[in-house]
Amino acid sequence: MMNIYEKLENKIELWRSEVSSLMKEHGDKVISQVTVKQAYGGLRGVRSLVTDTSKVPDDKGLTIRGRLLKDLSVYTPEEIYYLLLTGDLPNEAELNDFVINLKFRKHVPYYVWDVLKAMPKDSHPMTMLNTAILVMQKESVFARMYEKGIKKEEFWKPTLEDALNIVAKIPSIAAAIYRIRFNKGELIQPDPFMDITGDFVYMMGVDNASDEFKDLIRMFLITHSDHEGGNVSAFTTTTVSSALSDMYYAVSAGFDGLAGPLHGLANQESIMWVLDTLEQFGGYPTKDQLKQHVRDTLNAGRVVPGYGHAILRITDPRFELFLEFGKKYCGNDPVFNTVSNLYDVVPDILKEIQKIKDPWPNVDACSGSLLYHYGLKEFSYYTVIFAVSRALGLTAQTVMARALEYPITRPKSVTTDWIKEYVNAN
Repeated sequence: MMNIYEKLENKIELWRSEVSSLMKEHGDKVISQVTVKQAYGGLRGVRSLVTDTSKVPDDKGLTIRGRLLKDLSVYTPEEIYYLLLTGDLPNEAELNDFVINLKFRKHVPYYVWDVLKAMPKDSHPMTMLNTAILVMQKESVFARMYEKGIKKEEFWKPTLEDALNIVAKIPSIAAAIYRIRFNKGELIQPDPFMDITGDFVYMMGVDNASDEFKDLIRMFLITHSDHEGGNVSAFTTTTVSSALSDMYYAVSAGFDGLAGPLHGLANQESIMWVLDTLEQFGGYPTKDQLKQHVRDTLNAGRVVPGYGHAILRITDPRFELFLEFGKKYCGNDPVFNTVSNLYDVVPDILKEIQKIKDPWPNVDACSGSLLYHYGLKEFSYYTVIFAVSRALGLTAQTVMARALEYPITRPKSVTTDWIKEYVNAN
């Protein structure tokens, strides 16, 4: 049985050889072209990044290390993290060793609690999380080793140490933020014997947490763990890390992007819209009422939150997993049932609008309703749970980038005058 370090040592040697061969034999081949529309449109669809941890085909959805999400739905966050890092699901011995490795890293430095408790009482939970990660920067193994002097090909090793430390500690930090920000009482210390999911729920102090709720959090941590390298949180983390900033700087920066309304806040906007819908109708609306409400929303120049996706052209498989969970456990909940009924009516209405390329729901259309069902009604906290999950992907991507010795990210920018001159000349 190989531990995580030995496993990656062998894998990285193969990965480096593969990339070296590709660069040598095909380095000058064109894999993408950029239109003026793309240059002004957020580089949508421009192939300019390499991220081996996951991909999102428009007709399949999230695929982690070549495995469809639906085939990974029964696994734990620890197993998914091992898969993200190594490309393999762990066997029993590898998993036990990996889980023990993470459990030994759970302790959060005392000064983090001091900082969080000293912040303004109305601080946004994501501001608290980003601050907590950044204030731990002094713990960075990579920063310490880099200052002493370390070979470039060895950068991935202290980076892995930082990654494991952040992933092990972030459930404690996120749970503490929940208790501090929303006046839930004294902090609850981690249980050294619990896994990531169980310990997170335990430290949040959710009253009478059921096995259903724990399974929901497990699914949430899996489904939000990674989503290619071009989304805002991943690309920001990659860019900051490429400057050889350590993992604490990079992940904190990535979380700043995750906090944006167009990224990590989407599920809370979706659940708030559903709740507003229920309030408007004074209860549970019929499908015909929902149809008219959706049309009224669109005619008013607004969007239906949770529908559409930058890449996908199918129903998001993550939505399907949450919908299946809700139908199994939340069938009598008017909020969830409204979400389910919206799925029956919204796509057909959106298909009538020519400019809409993806009329299907994404994960945010459903996940908030399930958190709400189990009593988590502090909407501003939802993105923190997202961040606990996304830490798996962000840190795994950073380890990979260091292992393959990627250079600093530095795309070329041009001016509007340059664009005008170029298109006129061509």
